[in-house]
Amino acid sequence: MRRLPALAFAALTLIASPPPAVAQQPTVSLRILAINDFHGYLRAPSTGIRIADPSDRTKKITVPAGGAEQMASLVKELEHDHKNTIFVAAGDLIGASPLLSAMFHDEPTIESLSMMGLALASVGNHEFDEGKDELKRMQNGGCHPVDTCRGPQPFKGATFHYLAASTVETATGKTLFPPYEIREFEGIPVAFIGLTLKGTSGIISPASAAGLEFRDEAETVNALIPELKGRGVEAIVVLIHEGGYPTGDYNECPAISGAIVDIVKKFDRAVDLVISGHTHQPYVCDIDGRLVTSADKYGTLVTAIDVTLDAKSRDIVSAKADNVIVRSNVLARDAEQTALIAAYDRLAAPLGNRRAGSVTATLSRVPNEAGESALGDIVADAQLAATTSEAKGGAVVAFTNPGGLRADLTAKDDGSLTYADIFASQPFRNQLVTLTLKGSQIRAMLEQQWLDPKRPRILQVSKGFSYAWDDSKPFGERVIAGSMSLNGAAVDPAGSYRVTVNNYLSTGGDGFTVLTEGTAQQFGVYDADALYAYFQANSPISPAPSDRIRRSN
Repeated sequence: MRRLPALAFAALTLIASPPPAVAQQPTVSLRILAINDFHGYLRAPSTGIRIADPSDRTKKITVPAGGAEQMASLVKELEHDHKNTIFVAAGDLIGASPLLSAMFHDEPTIESLSMMGLALASVGNHEFDEGKDELKRMQNGGCHPVDTCRGPQPFKGATFHYLAASTVETATGKTLFPPYEIREFEGIPVAFIGLTLKGTSGIISPASAAGLEFRDEAETVNALIPELKGRGVEAIVVLIHEGGYPTGDYNECPAISGAIVDIVKKFDRAVDLVISGHTHQPYVCDIDGRLVTSADKYGTLVTAIDVTLDAKSRDIVSAKADNVIVRSNVLARDAEQTALIAAYDRLAAPLGNRRAGSVTATLSRVPNEAGESALGDIVADAQLAATTSEAKGGAVVAFTNPGGLRADLTAKDDGSLTYADIFASQPFRNQLVTLTLKGSQIRAMLEQQWLDPKRPRILQVSKGFSYAWDDSKPFGERVIAGSMSLNGAAVDPAGSYRVTVNNYLSTGGDGFTVLTEGTAQQFGVYDADALYAYFQANSPISPAPSDRIRRSN
């Protein structure tokens, strides 16, 4: 990024004719609007967004935010009176979606964002939830290969373009989608490079990762710089599905940690601006002298980035950003979005509105210090209940991954929950798998929770099973010897146990490769259906005591 020098001007009175005036260097203004981690939230999430209380910044308040109808209105408002604009995204637009979008394999979300005028989007890890061929269908259109066409109109695919600079199909050696796209604004070219995180293969199912290579983020971007400069491009924007963990409010960044910090520092100095995502955090940061932004999650924010381009150097000379809240209780509803949602809702409502049961208090997915959550307990219990009988698997214990828990189960005024509520908490539609493991393999599986020490994945466990772990011990030795117990009896390392997990875990998802060694697999119902049945049979449900997982320090 070139910075313009400050200029001092003086007025001179000359007797002779003045020399011709020197024209100021012209500039071009560009407004970039950005989102990330939309996850199919066509309707506003019940959680809204948490921000500092304007009247007392030591406290937090919840502001109603999100919704495609209101976001579309805000995008139009932010584009108004700006000659040059572009709307972009940093991944995870689909996947882990509520029922209204997931029931139709996220076709409604693709249509909604296309209708809003989204132009470019990097791929995120959740874009691969149903595999690369399904992601290509999202781009190109056509009916689902199994469920065929279920929407109110034929699916035409995205009008925006996916970018995938670091995702390579191993069979061809070519990127899954173009690595970048160049857009011109009043004759000045601006390159947008799109990519996902290097660790994508470790957080999607092995089946979805097959045939794909996810390359290093910084190395990928830096290798493209000579090519872009050879095409006369000086202004470079990176859309990356990786992020950080800031301090401060949604429009601040007094400090930030996480993977994005090191990645930005490794970027070639030719990179001017970074739009990030993945961590579901809001921030406007300066990292290594470059503007880095993120717009929270679920469509609660739109980032408005105002860029100044120098016509002579063709580079970005200044950039500033503002995270604008999509205030769902203030903004008008966009009529086109309302019609789109209504069309899909007519098809989804008969299923989504079915009463599931009730809760006496919110079942939160937020874990305690040991890694156990109220929602995780109930989900694991439901999966055990669905597979306990000999005919359905003969399970004695169930484990589920915390990443599969996507939304708290929050009671309405009467405590009731619908199938749509249940589905929002378990949106991946994973099938349950019951398999046989030795006691020693169960312990080895639990040790794999710390494969990534910076981001441990503590499995949620069903009632009757408990264990303790020691954070001071090295990797591979954290589960305290003899602490594993099942229904009051010590788990025998040589004993055989029928264990239920979801099919994502059973294939080694999240790095739990021990589960691929399980034998005598028996497939069961889908996870959301198991939870729905559990609520029907056991409501009202209350949070269970958090005593299944114990942390010794």
